[in-house]
Amino acid sequence: MLEYVRMKRPNPVLWLWYAFGGRLPDRYREWVLHDITCRTWVVRHVLRGLVQTSPVYLLLLLPGPLDIRLLACLLGLLVGLMYYVSFIMDTTEQRLVRHGYSRGTGIATRKAAHAEEDAARQALYNARYRHSG
Repeated sequence: MLEYVRMKRPNPVLWLWYAFGGRLPDRYREWVLHDITCRTWVVRHVLRGLVQTSPVYLLLLLPGPLDIRLLACLLGLLVGLMYYVSFIMDTTEQRLVRHGYSRGTGIATRKAAHAEEDAARQALYNARYRHSG
């Protein structure tokens, strides 16, 4: 928790740049790792996806029936988010690589953070289903 307090967070303009795939300056490197490996990393990823797909709302400015324009926006957002969530692991790892981390850092960091829980879960599974009979 103390490390997070010392971490430099990007301002809103830099965060938008980051959300659209831009590289942040090196002073935000620790924040990027935190962003991609914290407990809420999936929610953060989905929110970035919503920001990336927000230009689809420009469809509302087109002429035509409002219900068709609203459905076009909804479909565009749903398809965009489907792709964004489908490639969540690759996209987050690529963000880390872009900020100077080696590929696999995000997965390894998240795995290390949950190692005890995973070991307990595996032991419970082994006791329940892998017992010798």
